[in-house]
Amino acid sequence: MRPAAITLTSLAFILMTAAVFSAPPEKDSFGQTAKGEVVDRFTLRNKGGVVARLMTRGATLTELQVPDKAGQLADVVLGFDDVAGYEGDGNQHFGCTTGRVANRIAKGKFTVDGKEYTLAVNNGPNSLHGGINRALGQVVWAAEPFENEKGPGVIFRYTSPDGEEGFPGQLDCTVIYQLTHENEVRIDYVATTDKATPVNLTNHSYFNLSGAGSPTILNHVLTLNADSYTPTDDTGIPTGQIAPVEGTPLDFRKATVIGERIAQLESTPTIGYDHNYALNGKAGELREIAKVHDPVSGRVMTVLTTEPGVQLYTGNYLKSQTGKSGKVYPQRSALCLETQHYPDSVNHPEFPTTILKPGEKYTQTCVYAFHAE
Repeated sequence: MRPAAITLTSLAFILMTAAVFSAPPEKDSFGQTAKGEVVDRFTLRNKGGVVARLMTRGATLTELQVPDKAGQLADVVLGFDDVAGYEGDGNQHFGCTTGRVANRIAKGKFTVDGKEYTLAVNNGPNSLHGGINRALGQVVWAAEPFENEKGPGVIFRYTSPDGEEGFPGQLDCTVIYQLTHENEVRIDYVATTDKATPVNLTNHSYFNLSGAGSPTILNHVLTLNADSYTPTDDTGIPTGQIAPVEGTPLDFRKATVIGERIAQLESTPTIGYDHNYALNGKAGELREIAKVHDPVSGRVMTVLTTEPGVQLYTGNYLKSQTGKSGKVYPQRSALCLETQHYPDSVNHPEFPTTILKPGEKYTQTCVYAFHAE
């Protein structure tokens, strides 16, 4: 059974305090999907002036306004002004809850309890990020706003039926976003199933600490608490090896400018950073695993997780699509730090398991925390 990041007791506390502190976040309409489903948006504001906006399509973080060293706010996540943008070809999983299985599954196939399952192939020969039509980042979730002494938040719930996108079992999912008064975006995940099934959820926000639409993140400085990574084949599937980062351009154990060594990767299949790191520390315990600093604005983002891995992605396939307020998102103008289990774990018994069984509870926590210096 997977280690617990949020227990039933702590989830009950969130719900209980939500009732005590009754002032809810602001709610408005974000429009409708192409199928006519109503999409709601919630605005969260904390005591520090940070503003986060979330929508029910994909349980998605659509906006995050944080102050720089002069106290000036800027939106630091990529996204679109309307639902149509998120349903269009320009959306590369911006800000959504990704799953049922984030990252890649080799050839879209896996076996659980002796039965082989086949998924849609949507990334070369592989399945990526849960499917093509009804992945968790594409469906409309139910939402319940709350506020307690730690700050405002939204509880999102979705039940994925048995067989959706080819996955076995009914999966009952809860994702809790909270904007704390400590300038943290905390995300807690809980899921249960009635059949053994792989589960690997993450948030797929793209960050530029100079502000979404700024031309590059290659000047950002990154520290990653990881001695190792999982090498892959030419299609992004892990070989099963856990290799040291030492002596490679993947070594961010000391603060390093992201663009300093990226040219060494341009002729590789990833054409930049798109690698899963095997994180230091004990999986199941919330620990700091990354720090990103933008020397221009002074904004700093630290990342904490209970997960064993994180995918560093430097927006190598951004294509100058037009996003919020008409801003353009060129290649490498944002980065993702997707806390996760390792890619294709369902086909690698040597990796930490992603199989969730009936009677067990999938739990994990990710925190994106902000300050300026």
